[in-house]
Amino acid sequence: MTINSGDTVGRIDTKRVDATTEKALLKQQAEDEVESMLDAAKFTRRVRKRLGLSQAEFSQRIEVPLETIRNWEQGKRSPTGAAKTLLKILDKSPDMALAALNQ
Repeated sequence: MTINSGDTVGRIDTKRVDATTEKALLKQQAEDEVESMLDAAKFTRRVRKRLGLSQAEFSQRIEVPLETIRNWEQGKRSPTGAAKTLLKILDKSPDMALAALNQ
């Protein structure tokens, strides 16, 4: 259901949206990307610490270069694809995931 009220459609202030510049959108996009990278860094660090592993031990267990682990945890890079999925599995089912990695 959409409610029209002057310059507002639902909860969207159409005047404000129309007044937003491309520069402002790009700035917000960059800020969102930084925040996303920091969230990924915190998540990676939390998973590793929850497992009780150093960065070097974690690197060896999941077969990812130590430099990559450091980049993830410092927010320089963000895990993607299979690495991101592995981190989620390690977070939800650490014992099973580590057992599978040991085979």
